[in-house]
Amino acid sequence: MSLSELGMNQNRPRLETLAIVVFGGLLLFVLFYAFSQRQQVLRASPSGFDGLQTWLTSEGVSTQSFLGGWQVDQNSIGLLVVPLYDTVLDSDRSHPRTKTELLFQQDEYDLELAVIQEKIRRVPTLVILPKWRSGMRLAGVAHPVLLNERSAVEELLRNVTGQSAAKIVNADVPFSDFSYTAGSGQGFSAKLYAAQMFTGPGCTPIIGSNEAMVLAECSVSRGKSKAKGKRLLVLSDPDLLNNHGLRMADNSAIIRDYLREHTTERNVMIDYSRGMWLTDPKHGVHRERSWADLKRFFDPPFLTLWLGGFLTLVLFVWRSWLRYGPVRHLPVAGTSSKALALQAQARLMRLCDQDGALIRDYALARLVTTAAALFGPAFSRHYAEPTTFLGYVTRRHPECAAALESVLTAIQSLPPRISPVEAIRHVDELEALLEQIIHDT
Repeated sequence: MSLSELGMNQNRPRLETLAIVVFGGLLLFVLFYAFSQRQQVLRASPSGFDGLQTWLTSEGVSTQSFLGGWQVDQNSIGLLVVPLYDTVLDSDRSHPRTKTELLFQQDEYDLELAVIQEKIRRVPTLVILPKWRSGMRLAGVAHPVLLNERSAVEELLRNVTGQSAAKIVNADVPFSDFSYTAGSGQGFSAKLYAAQMFTGPGCTPIIGSNEAMVLAECSVSRGKSKAKGKRLLVLSDPDLLNNHGLRMADNSAIIRDYLREHTTERNVMIDYSRGMWLTDPKHGVHRERSWADLKRFFDPPFLTLWLGGFLTLVLFVWRSWLRYGPVRHLPVAGTSSKALALQAQARLMRLCDQDGALIRDYALARLVTTAAALFGPAFSRHYAEPTTFLGYVTRRHPECAAALESVLTAIQSLPPRISPVEAIRHVDELEALLEQIIHDT
C-alpha cells in the first residue's frame, strides 16, 4: 500500500463524518422549508388571507401577517384578525389516512380556546369562523358538499363568544347579497356563495340582520357575568375576506372602509400563530422561559448524570496529564516480557548444551527480522517462511539463492548438540548472506 493510499484511508472517516453533518443540515433545512411552505400554501390558498393583507396594504391600511416567534406590543394593534381553521378547540385533530379523509377533513391545525380568549381580552379582535373543508382549497372547488358540519361550527361559535344561545344559519340560495352603509353614507353590497350566517342575543349586526348576521360585534359572556375585554367582532363567513371571496362584489371595499374608520391608524395583524405573543409594556415583557426551567435539568435524577459526567471528565484529565509527553524509552534490560522469555529460553538452551536447537530458532528469528526490514512489519511473518523467503531471493538475488538454501538446510539438519565453533560458523554464513540481501551488495 502506497503512502497516498494510506493517507486517503486515514482521511476517509473525516470525509464520511463531514458528509453526515452536511446531510443532517440539509435534512433540517428541508423539514423547516417544508413546514414553512405548508403554512405558505394555506395562507395563499382560496381559504387563506394573503390577498387581504396585500389589498389593505395597497389601500394604505397597515397590515401584516403574523406566524408567532417574537413578542408584539399589544398597544400597537388596532385590530387582530384571527382565522380559525379548527372546529374543535383544545382537541388534537385526527390525521387523514386516505385521500377521501383528506378532502373532507374539517381542521387544518390545532388551536387552544384559552389562547384565543386571552387575545380577545387584550386587543380588539376579529374572529373568523371556519366554513370549508380541506377539499375546497385542495381541489379548488367551492361545493356545498365541502362545507363544514353546521353543529361543529355552531359549537365553536358558542365557545368563542360564551353565548349558549348562538346559532349558525345557512342560506337557502346559492348567492346572497348583504347591504352595508359606510360612515360617509356610501352604500355597498357584499356577495357570498352558500352564505354562512349566525344569530346571537349578545351580538349587534354590522353586515346582515339580527336573524342572519355575517359580521357582528359581540359581547363575550362567561356565565352570568361579562368578561371585561376589548372589542370582539365575529365573522361567520370567511368568504367575505379570504382569497376566494374578496374579489366578489364590494367585499374588498367594505372591509377597507370599515377598517379605516375603526382602527385609528394602527396596525391590522392577521394572526396565524398558535401561542400567545401579545405583551403589555406597562407590565413588562412576559417570558415563557425562566432560569427555573434550566435549573430543573440539574435536579435529580439529572444531578446523578451530571456528577457522573464530571467525575469521568476529572478522571480523563488526570490520566491524560500523567500520560502527557513522549513515550518513555526503556533500557534493553527492561524490555517486554516476551523478550525476557526469549532471553531465558536462549540461556537455558546454552546451559543444556542445545546449541543446534538454538541456532535453528536464531535462523527463524533472523528471517523474520530481515522480512520486516524488506517488506514491513505487516508482511514479516508471511515472507519469513523459509520457502517463501527463498522464492523471493531466487527472483531478486539469484546469485545468493543457492548459498542461502544450503545454509538454511544445513542449520535445519543440525543435531541438538554441536560445538561452539561449528555454531559460530553457521551463524556467520547466515549473517553474511542476509546482510548481502538486505543491502543488495
